[in-house]
This record gives sequence, structure tokens and C-alpha cells, in this order.
Amino acid sequence: MVNATAGTTVLGAFDPIHQIADICEKYGLWLHVDACWGGAALLSKKHRDLLKGIHRANSVAWNPHKMMMTCLQCCAFMVRDQTNLLQHCNSAKASYLFQVDKFYDVSFDCGDKSIQCSRKPDAFKIWLLWKALGTSRLAQRVDRALAMAQYLTQQIKGREGFRLLMEPEYTNVCFWYIPPSLRHLPDCPELWEKLHKVAPVIKERMMKKGSLMIGFQPHGDRANFFRMIIISPQVSTEDMDFVLEEIQSLGQDL
Repeated sequence: MVNATAGTTVLGAFDPIHQIADICEKYGLWLHVDACWGGAALLSKKHRDLLKGIHRANSVAWNPHKMMMTCLQCCAFMVRDQTNLLQHCNSAKASYLFQVDKFYDVSFDCGDKSIQCSRKPDAFKIWLLWKALGTSRLAQRVDRALAMAQYLTQQIKGREGFRLLMEPEYTNVCFWYIPPSLRHLPDCPELWEKLHKVAPVIKERMMKKGSLMIGFQPHGDRANFFRMIIISPQVSTEDMDFVLEEIQSLGQDL
């Protein structure tokens, strides 16, 4: 099995699914695509190319409770297999629960297809959201989130003291805030050692003040950086400006 990711948790990166699928088909390997975070891009005509080639996957995971903002928990595992794979994998065939001599088609009984057996009707959450908003409005949510991410990215590039980690592919905008006291330092280990301590202090201050709650973390050998994830359709350019202004206000004395 080969696992490709469409929207990584930290950076929002997308694997080249077409190229990976070529290799999997050549060697007869099962291709699974983890699209739990990035799968919503398929709804957008503007951004669905991020998942180009996903139709070639043998299985796909998607979490509507992320970008689609359905209530927790709402997850989907989709397979191209036509041999009732879920039942083959998960069925316990418990005779005290699942009698076969019923008047209806027992293949509709989902209890013996899932690990949980008894479970909440999680699929109802995305069904209701889809019926209420329709595909076009769900696509607008995705488009707006990516537009706000691009706006924030451009603002970071134009502000003194802010440094972008990388160009975002999705709505994960990762960046550093460099206080005035560190801006004279060259790009050297001393800078990154000191910068590693900045984001945790600002995060503590913003939470105690009650103004923001933005995650931070290191990645490999990179010092702690802010990881701004944009999802809500209600955020505006003014909100994006406030994020940067507040971080600067809380961290300029460090």
C-alpha cells in the first residue's frame, strides 16, 4: 500500500497524485489518498486541481468536519472496490445481532460493516449541510478560505518583521514574527535559537488577553512558527489584518 496526502496537517501540502498513481499501477500497489483536510478542494472549480489524479486512488479518506465545518465527528472512507470490502474487513457476523432471515435486504444493515457497529448517524451531518447549502455555496466557502489565505500571505510579505515559511498551497499560512530586537541578526543559528522562543510567548499572551488563539510549532529543523489555518466563511480581510497587528503588538518588546 502507498499512502499519498492531499493537504498535510501542518503545511497544507499536496502530493502529486497522478505521478504516484503511475507507480502504483505499474507495480500493482494499492493507492490510498488521505484527503481528510484537503478533500474539500474538489468542490471548488478554481482549486480542484490540487487533487488532480485522485480518481485513480483505490481508497480516499475525507473529513467534512474540517474545511466543511460539519459538527464533529463526520468522516468518510471511500473505496473503488466493488466486492463489499468494508464488510469483508470489519464484519463480525455476530448471530446475536445480525440475523440473516429478515424480510429485507440485510446488505443495507450498516452495523456489520463498521468497526463501531452501533454508531451515530454521522453521514446525516454532511447530507444536511449539502442539502441546505448546495454544492455551489460549499464551493464558495472553499474559495473564500483560500482567498483569505492568499490575502494574509501578501500582507505578511509586505510587513516588516514577518517572514513567510513557504508559499501556501492551501489555507495553512505558516510564518514567523521577528521582534525588533532580533532583526539585526544575520540568518544564523543564534537567530533561530532565539526566534524559537518567540511564538510560545506571544501565544501565551494572546490567550491570556483573549484576543486570538493561533497554533505554533516547529517543523524539522525549523524554529517555532505560527500556523494560521483559515476555514470560517465569516473571516474578512480586516480579520487577517488584525491577526498580524495583534501578533506585532504582543511581541514587539521581546
